[in-house]
Parts: sequence; structure tokens; C-alpha cells
Amino acid sequence: MRWALVKVCVAVTTMVVVAFAVPLGLVIKEMARDRAFSNAEREAAAIAPALSITTDRDELERVVASAGSDAGIGVHIPAADREPAVEIGKGLAAAKDIAMTRKLGRASTTEVAGGSTLLQPIALSSGEIAVVEVYVPEAEVSNGVGTAWAVLAAVGIALIVGSVAVADRLGIRMVQPAQRLVESAHELGEGKLGARVPEEGPTELRLAAVAFNSMADQVVQLLANERELAADLSHRLRTPLTVLRLNAASLGDGPAAEQTRAAVAQLEREVDTIIRTARDAKPQTAAIGAGAGCDAAEVVRERMDFWSALAEDEGRKVRVAGVDRPVRIPVARADLAAALDALLGNVFRHTAEGTAFAVDVHNGEDAVILLVSDAGPGIVDPEAAMARGGGSGSDGSTGLGLDIVRRLAESTGGDVRIGSSVLGGTEVRIWIQLDGRAPVRRGHRGTVRRRRRGAAVS
Repeated sequence: MRWALVKVCVAVTTMVVVAFAVPLGLVIKEMARDRAFSNAEREAAAIAPALSITTDRDELERVVASAGSDAGIGVHIPAADREPAVEIGKGLAAAKDIAMTRKLGRASTTEVAGGSTLLQPIALSSGEIAVVEVYVPEAEVSNGVGTAWAVLAAVGIALIVGSVAVADRLGIRMVQPAQRLVESAHELGEGKLGARVPEEGPTELRLAAVAFNSMADQVVQLLANERELAADLSHRLRTPLTVLRLNAASLGDGPAAEQTRAAVAQLEREVDTIIRTARDAKPQTAAIGAGAGCDAAEVVRERMDFWSALAEDEGRKVRVAGVDRPVRIPVARADLAAALDALLGNVFRHTAEGTAFAVDVHNGEDAVILLVSDAGPGIVDPEAAMARGGGSGSDGSTGLGLDIVRRLAESTGGDVRIGSSVLGGTEVRIWIQLDGRAPVRRGHRGTVRRRRRGAAVS
């Protein structure tokens, strides 16, 4: 906007300067010409009184010498009463031009080598017409014109430079509010909900700032309402959880009872976490710092201890690999546990009892790959399954499970791919970048192959 305004001012000022300077320059040139010929007319007029008195050569030569140089003034007297024609001075005009001036009886100009001549007719006492010729050099006609044009050009350039300076200041006054609006929009997009724009500047930008601030206030209010709604809905789960905890306490001893009580306790912790997070007025927008995150191998071992007990009850074969040494990843422990639970819950929910599954952890230099595979029938449409809300909608499926996994991987710059596993079913590959760079777009064991039909996903 700033440079566009400068360009417009330069164009307009240039047109104005040209519109005024060019005609004014031509007027100055014409004035210089008129001045030169006016001087020539005065020199010719100085000889007229002598011609009206005498036509004697000697007398006229003295008059011509006193009026100007012989090279600049010439007198042409025609023959009359047996008197020969008299030519005084150095005449440059052609004879036909002199004859035409004598015939017309009025002054005229004609072009000659190096300039022009003024031909002034003067009546003699004998009734004949003499012609006084005054030479006007070209340098005298253009005297002062170049200087005047230079002054006009300097004035025009000064006007253009001044208009650029003024336009630049006006552009800054217009651009700064727009820049502040852009910066505040970026801050709001980054989660800084306190970003606001000063309501100043031109009317249009001031109205835009007012609209932006109103929008930001509405965003804050909507988020607050959403947090309160999530907290309220989560709080409603406390009553059935209390009943479940009491019932679990009455189950007595045994592996199944312990698993049930552990599951209820974990569910209570998750609900409490949801309520605290929902009521937190400060959204988490900062990236995980150096040294933060969790040990992926430890989290996998912990969650597999829980799911292995259920797998044993259903007769499922389980294989875990790559968890014998620590594997640090830039992901919060609770987030990784939630992602694993979502994937393993899909295996139990959408495959038949006795279906085997495996969890593998591959630790690379720049990334960690988590593979969750099963021997089930596979996924009909992997792209739809990866879309948020793309679940089957049956058997408690909400379509958010793989979306949780995808967001966890993308938060590190990684990605999630769905392919066919060596067990014959579905393989979900979670690529977690360790350095936060853009995800490496390559598949595990080649490109993703077409999936087999037969299973939904939550």
C-alpha cells in the first residue's frame, strides 16, 4: 500500500509538472525571440530619421556605424531620379525578400545562415521605399532559454521529490495500522487470546480494528463457554464413576477385580484431568522444551501391561518389541498413553476375539516410529478413517481415535500412515519427529498398499 501510494503521487506530480513546465518553457523561448527582434527593431528605428533626411552614402555609413556594426546592419536604397541604388553594410537577405518587403510596406523576418534578419521598410523623401536590414544571430534568439529550462527542470524534480516524501509519510500513516492488524491476527492465530489492535489511523482501518477486537472478544467468550461446557459434561460422569468404584470395591479379590478397579481409578483420573484442563483459562500453545517429553518405551510397557491382561482373557497373542531401552520423544506422557489406548482399543473393539496384535518401537536418529499392527480384516477406507469424525458411528465409535493419534504425531512435525501389516491386518505407523522438522514423507516397508475390507475404526 505504501509503495502504491508513492507511485500514484509520482505519476500525478509528473503529469502536473509536464503539463505546466512544457508550455511555460515554450513561452520563455518565444519571449526570448521577441526580445531579440524588439532590439533589432530599435536599431532599425534609429536609422529611420537619417534616411528621411538624406540618402548620401557617407552620412548613412556614419549613422549605421553609430547604430551598430557593419556586419549587423544593412541599408538598401533603390535607384531614383537618375541616382544609382545604394547598398550600405553587409546584406545577408536575398534580393527577392528585400523586394517583397519593399512591395508590402511592412516589416518581415527571413532566415539566413547563422540566424535571422529583420527587414524594416522606411519611406524616403523621394517617395521610394528603403529597407533596413538588421541581423539577429541565433545565439541572441536563444539567449537565457537554456538557463530558464534548467530552472524549470530543477523545480519540477523538486516537486516530484517533495511529493514522494509526502506520499511516503502518508503511506506510513496508513500502513502501520494495517501492519498492527496483521500482527495481531497472527498472534490470535497462535493462541494469544489477549491480542488486540489499537483503534487508530484512517477511518477504514479504524473500523477494521474495531471489528477485529470485537471478533477477538467473541472468540475468547466462545472458548470460555466451550471450556465450561466440557467441564460440566465431564463433571456429570462423576456420579456413574462413583457407582462403578463402589461396585468394583465389592468384587473381592482376583485378577479381573483388580483390573476393573484399576480401570475405574484411571477413568476417574482422566475425568479430573479433563475438568482441570477445561477450566484452565490459559490455553497451552507453547512447544515442549528441551529435555521434556517422555520415555516411549516405558509408556508402551505400562500400557501393554494393562491391555495384555485383557488380551489373555480373549485369547489374543501379543508381541512387543523395541522397548528394552529408553526412547525419548518430545511428547507428553499422558498424550502418548491416550494415543496408544485409542489404537489398542480399536484392535479390541473391531477385531474378533483371538486376533493377534503387536506393538513395535523403532528408534532412529531423527525420528521414532511406533507400529501398532493386528491380524484383523483391515480398514475399508484409510483416508476416511484418518478424517476427524470418520468412524463407523456404531459400537461406541466416535471417529476421534485416529484423529488423536494424528494430532499427536503432527505436533512434532511427523505424520500417521495406515497400511497392511505382516500379520495380515491393519498397520498404523506413527512417525514422531525428534527435531521438529517437516515430516519425512516415506512409508514403512515401501508405499502404503490398498487395505482390505471389513473393519470400522473409532
